[in-house]
Amino acid sequence: MWSWTEASPWVPLLAMITYLAMAGLILAFVPFHWRHLGWANRLTLGRGLLIALLTGALADPELLARYATPLGALALLALMLDGVDGWVARRTSTQSDFGARFDMELDAWLILVLCLALLLLGKAGPWVLAIGAMRYAFVMAGLKLTWLTAALPESRRRKAICVWQVAALMIALQPLAGATATNWLAGSALVGLAGSFMVDICWLYRHASTRRPEGCRTGSHS
Repeated sequence: MWSWTEASPWVPLLAMITYLAMAGLILAFVPFHWRHLGWANRLTLGRGLLIALLTGALADPELLARYATPLGALALLALMLDGVDGWVARRTSTQSDFGARFDMELDAWLILVLCLALLLLGKAGPWVLAIGAMRYAFVMAGLKLTWLTAALPESRRRKAICVWQVAALMIALQPLAGATATNWLAGSALVGLAGSFMVDICWLYRHASTRRPEGCRTGSHS
């Protein structure tokens, strides 16, 4: 049977630190006028607890190797809840920019955790971290190139690729997935994500160009 009591003490400690960090960020960025988070954000926070547990497991690679299947089930549950909190927000008319950002950042962290798990288990090389790091590289680039921080339109393509990333990485973590299958699964996630980012970056650049004064526009190769 799977039991956290078999894990290194660093596992619950890292999980607790991760969850407290999430709670701290929520308190720091939640809109001041809100009196309560609402059911959708509470569900997202519950999903954050599952992701914090998965993060804690990174502290014990032996635990990861022994219980890859139940840990994968945790990741699957977190993925399923990703659709539920959005549905609840729409049903209760409580959609917000904060809720969407909270949801997106949890997705990004889950993907990074799964990439780190593959690396720690020796199932993929350091290149797999590019999948989890791409979102954070995009955010860092936005500190310099402010046009990258503009709002993007809703995209089914973006959502589908996010789901495929999590699904592919979860499957790759399973003991039955050999080196070839793992490389194909993680590789497809990386290629799909890179392509999606390129589409979004091109869209942001084109629309940033249309907002610039005429004298400030750069030349076009089209």
